[in-house]
Amino acid sequence: MKKILVPTDFSEHAEDALKVAAQIAKKNDSEIIILHTLELPHQMNDAILGGASIPEAIFFMKKANETLDEISAKPYLDGIKVTEISKMDKPSHGIIQISKEHDVNLIIMESHGSSAIDQLHIGSNTEKVIRNSEIPVLVIKNSTPNFTASEIVFASDFTSETKKPFKKLLAFTKFFDSKIHLVTICTPNSFKPTHVIEKDINEFASEFNLTNYETHIYNDTNIEKGIINFSNSINADIIGMSTHGRTGFAHFFNGSISEGLVNHTVKPVITFKI
Repeated sequence: MKKILVPTDFSEHAEDALKVAAQIAKKNDSEIIILHTLELPHQMNDAILGGASIPEAIFFMKKANETLDEISAKPYLDGIKVTEISKMDKPSHGIIQISKEHDVNLIIMESHGSSAIDQLHIGSNTEKVIRNSEIPVLVIKNSTPNFTASEIVFASDFTSETKKPFKKLLAFTKFFDSKIHLVTICTPNSFKPTHVIEKDINEFASEFNLTNYETHIYNDTNIEKGIINFSNSINADIIGMSTHGRTGFAHFFNGSISEGLVNHTVKPVITFKI
C-alpha cells in the first residue's frame, strides 16, 4: 500500500478520514496524497473562459493551497510523506483522475450521518467515486482514533464475478492480519437452502487457500439490515463489499441498498470494484 489518496473539502469530517489515512500510512510506510478539488459555479466557469474572473479563480486556488499547507503540518502527519494537490475539477472526476495518474492503492473518503442532506452528499460525491473507481475505496463514518481492521466482513452471494474484488480485499487484509468473515444474507426475497449457501461459500473459500476466516449465514428482513446487524453482532471493524461500475454495487445489491448501507452503518465500509 504505497500511496493513499485522501480527498478533502477542509471539513472536520474530511479530517477524520485523513487521520485514519495517517494511521494506516504509519503502519505501512505509505505516502499520503491530499487532494482538494475546486469546482467553480457554472457562471464563473463561463466567466473564466471569457477571461473576466481569472483573478477570483487564482485567489480561491491560492487559499486552497495555503489551507493544504496548514493541514500537511498537522502533528498526526509527522514522519509521513505528504503530497498536496489542488485542481479545478468536479470532485468525483478529479479524484478518479488523480488516483490513476499517481498509481494510488487506496482512496479514503469521509461520510457522515443519515440526514437527507448527508445522503445527497453521498449520492453526489462518495457514491460516484465508489461506482467508478478501479481502486479500493474506504469510507470513514466517524472519528476513529484507533483504526483497526482485525475483523472484516465480506458480504456476498459468492458468485464467480466476486472473485476479482475478493482478491483486492485479500491484498488489503494482509496489511492488518485480518480475520475475514464470509457472510451471505438470507432474506424472504432471496431465500436459499442452508446446504446450498454453505456449498457456495465453501467452494469460494477453497479457491483462495484462506486460513484466518469464518463462514456465516445470517437471516434478516432485507440485505442492508442483515449486513449491518451481522456486522454489529460480531463487532466487525470494517464491512467489505464488491461494487459494479454500471449499477453502483454488484447484482447482490441494488442502488438503494448500497446508498443505504453507506449512509446508515456507523462502521467503515471498503469497496472493491468487480
